[in-house]
Amino acid sequence: MKIIVLGAGVIGVTSAWYLAQAGHEVTVLERQAEAGMETSFANGGQVSAGHAEPWARPAVIPKLLRWLGREDAPLLFRPRADWAQWEWGLRFLLECMPGRFERNCRALAGLAVYSRDCLRALRERTRVRYDERSRGILHFATSDREFAELARNAEAMRTLGIERQVKSAAECLQIEPALRHSEERVAGGAYTPQDESGDAHRFTQELARSCAERGVAFRYGTVVEAIEQEADAIRLQGGERLLADAYVVALGSYSPLLLRSLGLKIPVYPLKGYSITLPLGAAEPMTAPEVSLTDEAHKIVISRLGNRLRAAGTAELAGYDASVNPVRCNAIVRRIRQLFPGLGGITVVERWAGLRPATPNNVPIIGRTRLRKLFLNTGHGTLGWTLACGSAKALADLVSGRKPEVAFDFLA
Repeated sequence: MKIIVLGAGVIGVTSAWYLAQAGHEVTVLERQAEAGMETSFANGGQVSAGHAEPWARPAVIPKLLRWLGREDAPLLFRPRADWAQWEWGLRFLLECMPGRFERNCRALAGLAVYSRDCLRALRERTRVRYDERSRGILHFATSDREFAELARNAEAMRTLGIERQVKSAAECLQIEPALRHSEERVAGGAYTPQDESGDAHRFTQELARSCAERGVAFRYGTVVEAIEQEADAIRLQGGERLLADAYVVALGSYSPLLLRSLGLKIPVYPLKGYSITLPLGAAEPMTAPEVSLTDEAHKIVISRLGNRLRAAGTAELAGYDASVNPVRCNAIVRRIRQLFPGLGGITVVERWAGLRPATPNNVPIIGRTRLRKLFLNTGHGTLGWTLACGSAKALADLVSGRKPEVAFDFLA
């Protein structure tokens, strides 16, 4: 079949790869000049199958109350005259109810592990390189209360087949010696040895090149104006119409805007995240972490990407504003220097903000819509890099009329 994929982020490019591998003729439309230039550009770098959990959980509600009014809060709600924002926020609170968190974790767990396996197989086949590290992820706490909560969650995840090793403070420091110098005590943590990290932007660009070598056509600088009624054609800015046998919407946070004219409503809203990237000189690598980390107290993920250190986190409901807020980025910088004082001399810091396409329960929307030719692969929220390959391979199966290999509530 002739298939058009809308969007060349990590979700769109992996979709194109697996669709091409299934024997389809694939064209990718992307408004930017290159692949991976928006949400995939500077994320936290974690492939965190062992920590694939939604933000919405009962324990987050009291934290939301404490975070009200704080500009540097991990989760910040900026009220707007936008019903979609308020509706998303109310649905998020509903997903925090007991029982829903467990259900959503169960939905994500299988897809996340499947996706990690797909990524490894793809890497072996293509030999793409993206500063990948297969040293696991250490989720650490800096208070006894947080450590106890991590231990409880680890026990609950075992029932879903997720291996999380509860580690004492001493064991955490053995896994990542750079934390020995932290100005705040490490109380303990949970370690997922099978998890990985890597540069999602570099992966997306390398895979796009591999796709192009295998016949996938990329049209960069191309703005999609509309999907015509009944998904019979794509209309580009300037009036050009493109026809295909199937269309895949992988436009991240912008997916619901394009679908609205078709009468299709999906619960996806932009959740702005921030990151900083520190260049490591000759002296810093000895004081920078080697293992990918998650800081429970500040909801920050930290990954070593070659000679750079990436730290990302926070979530902000502020509509489609992708501007960088220095206050929120500087809060991440302060935390990194608190955890790793030896990096305090680095003055050059790259600051970035991106819009994560989030559903209230963090479960992505994958599959066929009520329009026969139209498929979705969007709504991955904070787990886009983690779920990308598995989501794309399952989507390619659905488009091809096959049953996906992984159990998940795909759109029928």
